[in-house]
Amino acid sequence: MGTIVQYGNAQAGDLSIEECYRLSKANFPAIKKADLIAGTSANDIQNAGKRFLPQVNFSGQATYQSQTVSFPDALGSLPGNIALPVISKDQYKVQGEVSQLLYDGNHTKNQKALITANAAFQQQNLEVSLYTLNNRINNIYFSILLMDAWLKQNNLSTANLRTQVQKTEAALANGVAFRSNLNELKAEIVNMEMQATEYKASRIAYLKMLSLLIGKELPETTHLLLPEPESSRAGISRPELKAFDLQKMIYDAQEQQLKSDCLPQVSAFFQGAYGRPTLNILENKFGPWYITGLRFSWSLGSLYGLKNKKSTLGLSRRSIEADRETFMLNTRLDLTLQDGQIIKYTALLQQDDEAIALRAAVTRSAEAQLVNGVITTHEYIQKLNAEHLARQTKDLHRVQLLQTRYNLKFISGNE
Repeated sequence: MGTIVQYGNAQAGDLSIEECYRLSKANFPAIKKADLIAGTSANDIQNAGKRFLPQVNFSGQATYQSQTVSFPDALGSLPGNIALPVISKDQYKVQGEVSQLLYDGNHTKNQKALITANAAFQQQNLEVSLYTLNNRINNIYFSILLMDAWLKQNNLSTANLRTQVQKTEAALANGVAFRSNLNELKAEIVNMEMQATEYKASRIAYLKMLSLLIGKELPETTHLLLPEPESSRAGISRPELKAFDLQKMIYDAQEQQLKSDCLPQVSAFFQGAYGRPTLNILENKFGPWYITGLRFSWSLGSLYGLKNKKSTLGLSRRSIEADRETFMLNTRLDLTLQDGQIIKYTALLQQDDEAIALRAAVTRSAEAQLVNGVITTHEYIQKLNAEHLARQTKDLHRVQLLQTRYNLKFISGNE
């Protein structure tokens, strides 16, 4: 009797679980963040690189001083009645400066590395979120397969009952059967149809959920392909592991940035100005002037907390390593559980075959006994339902075994 969908080549209208994985990732709203993260990172890197572009500043001031240098008082009178200049108390200056950073202690380089590391970590976190979709797809996809299997088995059992109804109607017409026997068979058919209604409703609900996840309208006639069973798996390669590594790279980049903060910076500059007085203060008049040269700066304040900051980064690395070890332990525990489940369902399927063979033999014997009036219709229905339940149980175990294998792939990250 019934069995779930057979393995085979995909045809038009078929949907595979791998296709569901692909469509769900493309349809997931968070996928839009990938371009946003990349765009933000590119902008931040460009902005960091602009530190090496020439910097232009303008300033101006007008001041009034209560006192200026008095050359007559300082030098006294000069021979020949030479007049000494007087510096005005009201002074004016408009200034422009162009500076070019020459060396920043690799601060810009390390800042770009930190931006890149942060962007990679965000992208990987997005991959982790997308990866969890696979587990949701697994649960829904295999639930639909189970409904398909139960519907098929239900149809076969219903067809068997309808055959008995025809035989009973013929016997009733010949006066060798009771109408109550016929009504009991028809009542059991109604019961089977009610079960089919429940299975169909559940299947439709699961299809709608799957449709929302993959962003594709799925009609009720959608045929899901039964995945090929897989028993082997490689090591653990979950996207979370890469996220842990990338987070440690962020701390490495931050440590390099700390070193850059302790190094000096060198820049070239050119100042041009117009005002009164000029650089020649002996001429108390308006005029232009300029200054050019190199500027050196070195702030040692960052050294004060350098040791503590490095210690904090070291503690953060250890925390990430502890998180990684915890994740690996939990993953291995989950894999061990799934391995045990595979062994269990494999053994149950072998027992299911034995149970079905025995139940089928009992049902065939009961059919002959029913025809000969040895057993009642109620007893026959009980035996038929027992076979029906045995076949449904096998379908359940088969789907559970397949889902467990895919859960194993999901947990190990080898999808």
